[in-house]
This record gives sequence, C-alpha cells and structure tokens, in this order.
Amino acid sequence: MGSIWEIDFYSRPILDENQKKVWEVLVCESPLDVRAKTDSLFRYAKYCPSTQVNSGWLRTALQEAIDQAPEAPIKIRFFRRQMNNMITKACQDVGIPAQPSRHTLVLNQWLNQRFEEVYPNEPGYQAGTNPSVRLENPLPQRLPDALEANKWIFVSLEASDLMDMPEWEIGFGEAFPLELAQVSSETRIPGVLIFSPRALPIAGWMSGLDLAYLKFDTGVGARLLLETGVTESWILANIKNPQTLAEAKGFEEAKQKANGVHFIGVQSDPQAESFAGFWLLQEINLP
Repeated sequence: MGSIWEIDFYSRPILDENQKKVWEVLVCESPLDVRAKTDSLFRYAKYCPSTQVNSGWLRTALQEAIDQAPEAPIKIRFFRRQMNNMITKACQDVGIPAQPSRHTLVLNQWLNQRFEEVYPNEPGYQAGTNPSVRLENPLPQRLPDALEANKWIFVSLEASDLMDMPEWEIGFGEAFPLELAQVSSETRIPGVLIFSPRALPIAGWMSGLDLAYLKFDTGVGARLLLETGVTESWILANIKNPQTLAEAKGFEEAKQKANGVHFIGVQSDPQAESFAGFWLLQEINLP
C-alpha cells in the first residue's frame, strides 16, 4: 500500500501589507501503522497570497510537495468541505484522487500546533478564534441489508496489546501510532467487534467509506453510529436492551478517557483468529 496524504488549504490569522488574509497549504503524510514514527512523516507548508488563491496555485504547490517527498501518495484526504472544488481539481490535475475525510489526525494536530506556536510569531498576526469547520449534522442511513451483522459486541483492549497489530492477520484496516493521540500503554481502548459469515464483504464495503469514528448517539432513540467521510453517518445498531445500553454508555466514557481512541473489528465468528477488517479510530474536534 502506498502513502496517504492529508491536506488543508485555507486562510490563516495573518494579514499581508494590503490587509488581506494570507492563505496557506499544509500537506502531511498519514501514519498507516501503529508502529509508524510520527517524526519521520513527510510534511510540506507554504503560504499563498490572497490574490493567488486558485486551483492552479494549489496544483503547483502540490506538485512541488510530490517532487520533495520520498514517494507520491495514492490519495489525499481533506476535511474542509468549503474547499472541496478547489482541492479536488488541484489533486486531479496532479493525477491523485482527493477524498473528503474526517480521518486527518496528523493534520489536525499540526494545525493546532501552528495556531499556538507559529502564526502568533508572524508579521501581521491577528489574534482571534480559529475559523471553524461548519459540518452539517448528517442524517444517519440504514446499513444495506446484505451488510448487517449477525452479532456485535462491545470489547476493550489495553493500548499495549494494539502494538501487535502488524502481526495480526487483517484483510482490510488502518491504524496510527498511539503516541499521536497521547495515549499511554496502560490505557483501556474500547471497541466494537462485528461478527458475520459475510465478514469479508462487510469489511471491504467499510474500507471504501473512509471510516471516521464510532459514537453512541441518544438524539433519536439510542443508536450506535458509524461516521464516515466528512458528513456520512450509518446506523450500526439500534440499542434497546438495558444491559447493552449500559455497555454503550461505558464505551463512550472509555472513549473519552482514551482521548477519543477506539477500534472496530470485523470477524466471521467469535472463534476466528483473523480479522476481515480492523481499524484503529479517533474522534477529533476539527479546527
């Protein structure tokens, strides 16, 4: 599998000599393995004058990043929906597909760090709140009938156990180093295991969705939701049993204690020693 990049292209709290907002492109590599070294991930940053904000400038910057990187990415994720057309066009122009995604963990952390440590030291800095990403609340969809699980359960693992993921037999999946989420090796990481004779088709379908995170939702009844892409949401299960309700609340509490880190696994049955799919996920607040 080739590398995956994360990108943001947006205005920053910096004014140029004409009192116009300075823009910036940030590009960074996604860690795909729980043992990945975050300090060795590729990064690229470049300011853009407000008069040159267009897909052509962004395409040139992306090509420059590709030329500097050890390898070109197989896809580029971005979370800022209002930049959809420009980012998608620029990525197409350099021959790399763009994917709307909330799975931009390194980029999110890097942006927060730059807002705290970099932009305040730039000439023309204007203190204020970060421009927020106004995401629509998605209307959860039902899972396709063929993909509904026969059974699912809440489980948990110690963070140190997840370090063995590279040795596990996994069909589809993705992970990231837990140090990125500032999680200690003793932390309990909650998760959900899905069991189905159609485990491989379910895992294959999930792998194409760009998984964001799982959440227990009580807005309309009690439901376990799978958030994907930038605004998609799927009803994994409706929860009515009192014991399962208590487990769902425990899952959400454990997720908060683990800085939003959790996992989802897909297996053919509870006795299976391999995973059709296994994803390490983190719910984050986008800047």
